[in-house]
Amino acid sequence: MFTEYKNLPSNSRVWIYQSNRAFSDSEIEYISEKATAFINNWTRHGDDLKGSFTIKYNQFLILAVDENFNNVSGCSIDASVRFVQQLEQALQLDLMDKMNITFKDGDNINLIKLPQFQEFVKSKKINEETIVFNNLVATKDDFENNWEVPAKQSWHKRFLV
Repeated sequence: MFTEYKNLPSNSRVWIYQSNRAFSDSEIEYISEKATAFINNWTRHGDDLKGSFTIKYNQFLILAVDENFNNVSGCSIDASVRFVQQLEQALQLDLMDKMNITFKDGDNINLIKLPQFQEFVKSKKINEETIVFNNLVATKDDFENNWEVPAKQSWHKRFLV
């Protein structure tokens, strides 16, 4: 059952999928249409899930579920992964590569592979104050408050010199 993202409680569970490239306007329309349809049919063992999605910076798809309504299960998570894989195939993009790291450089969103991130740290192009996207956040509250953080406040800190 689809609901507006803003109406989900702060403890709603989130999954962040970062694209290897920015979405075009027509792709955002396509993703929005498909995500709404998917969420309207998303269930846990036959019980409706109350969920939503949002798209940030034309490059991140965030799926969310209100677990106060119904908890997700392994099967419902698997269904969401299949949905994301269908988007990847239809739009020829990569939303699931965990070796991709995104960070901000001013207003620019940069995506690099983990080895390149480590090189950027060594060459001081990235430091502990560089804003990174912590895609490991688990709740809507964490997403809204701890997703865009200095590298020193994220899992990225293990790569800082």
